[in-house]
Amino acid sequence: MKKILWILGVVVTLIIATMIGGSFYMLDYSLAPDSNRTDRDSCFRQQFREYPESKEWVDSLQTKNALRDTFVVMPSGERHHAFFVNRGSKRTAIVVHGWRDCAIKYFWLARIYEHELGYNVILPELHGCGESEGEAIQMGWKDRLDVKHWMEIFKSDTMVVHGVSMGAATTMMLSGEQMPTDIKSLRFVEDCGYTSVWDEFSGQLKEQFGLPEFPLMYTTSLLCKLRYGWSFEEASALKQVKKCHYPMMFIHGNADTFVPTWMVHPLYEAKNDKKGIWVVEGAGHAQSYRAHKKRYIAALRLFHESQFNQQVDSSGHD
Repeated sequence: MKKILWILGVVVTLIIATMIGGSFYMLDYSLAPDSNRTDRDSCFRQQFREYPESKEWVDSLQTKNALRDTFVVMPSGERHHAFFVNRGSKRTAIVVHGWRDCAIKYFWLARIYEHELGYNVILPELHGCGESEGEAIQMGWKDRLDVKHWMEIFKSDTMVVHGVSMGAATTMMLSGEQMPTDIKSLRFVEDCGYTSVWDEFSGQLKEQFGLPEFPLMYTTSLLCKLRYGWSFEEASALKQVKKCHYPMMFIHGNADTFVPTWMVHPLYEAKNDKKGIWVVEGAGHAQSYRAHKKRYIAALRLFHESQFNQQVDSSGHD
């Protein structure tokens, strides 16, 4: 009997140790910043290789001294970085980057807002990304308040927040908060964002490792709460979108498997009114612009001209 109890104790101990070890691994795997996050040269090379049109645009901005580095101290006491494209406009776009990315990799989107639509542009680098301080990525949840702080600093008459991937989740999570006053027109655009951190990590756990939610998702979420002050369950874009009273555009590639396409539909349904959706034919994750460049710009222009509740036609090619 004692031997049986001893064996059971060893098995239970091993199971608990495996769960704890797995939770630490999953959390570090998911939230660890990019080790090369401050390598600007590499980011610029990738940006210009994938989006050649941004090269001439950046060169022009630098010639006119219109592309500036900006550092601010967040309420948390951490020093965060953003690029500011100053067009001298009364309209400002905030462009929010994706998971383990930096702002430079989204200059293609900043170019659309400045060159095509006539906005000043702020490209903040989120907590633990690019040149912003932080030991772990926050998956958009606490980042929503950091982006709100950038909004307050660069507040203008007309504003739009446009995020891609994790930046899209950040945008939606922000949209349910009380917005800064004195903004006459405010809109949100989300491109391939997830419904919640729980849904995204649960899907990746199954896709990458073939594992079910229980027990690892629960223990890792608890560990995240203990270490970083937030849990996977609370970090919900879906819940925040339900509280949003501002116009929102939803974009998602129909070939997206990293943030599965199905996620855009409950998000769109959760938004009460003043909304548009474009499910982009043939586009993978964060590839909607590359798949249909002219149509992407046209969809944004249509949205910013206050055409809501319309299904954007994604048929055909550029």
